[in-house]
Amino acid sequence: MAKANGRNEARDREQDRRRTILRAAIEVFAKKGYHGCRIADVAKEAGVAYGLVYHYFRNKEELLQLVFETGWGGFLTRIRDAAEMNASLEAKIQRIAQVAFEAYRIDPRGVRVLVLEFARSPSAGEANRRTAFAEVLGILTRMFEKARARGELRDGLEPALCAAMLFGSVEMSLTGFVMGLLDPRDPGLLSQAQSQLTTLLLDGARADESAERRRRPERARLKPVRRT
Repeated sequence: MAKANGRNEARDREQDRRRTILRAAIEVFAKKGYHGCRIADVAKEAGVAYGLVYHYFRNKEELLQLVFETGWGGFLTRIRDAAEMNASLEAKIQRIAQVAFEAYRIDPRGVRVLVLEFARSPSAGEANRRTAFAEVLGILTRMFEKARARGELRDGLEPALCAAMLFGSVEMSLTGFVMGLLDPRDPGLLSQAQSQLTTLLLDGARADESAERRRRPERARLKPVRRT
């Protein structure tokens, strides 16, 4: 029993060190960029010996890949949950925008690394980027397809294009804050960006109410009963 507890404690310590180094890598990537980052910088940020970083990670390429897998994996799970929840298209789009801007409020440096170092940097690898983007676009396309089947999507709109435009709007809005083109210190602006993105998407995607009414089968109208 004591040996088992000792093994568990050792494993927990290993996982804690690994998480500490990954978090340090996010901080350094966000400050210096991937190409400006050195393993020594990560070790210093994490407060560990230089060699210990190499005990857990082969190189900074592996660090960037694992930073992406951790950050993107959590983001993708929340996007999928929003897209597949039992709610209207309007509520789903509002939730997706909330997930994106909430991620930036909670962890701006993590989002910076995802947006600048993974989404745009050649160091992330074209294959990884293509797979990641294809996955999120697939989730959003299915969301819009279901909305079209329910008559929630405006006639003539292609679900795959709607998905690309929604994802692109989210990514470019976050890029504006990450690059300082929009003031990230203004919490009101973040809230406005979330609201405005949602409004713009919904005003263009939402089915016309009159058209939706025309698609609904009319109920039989009862003749009024004359009282005698």
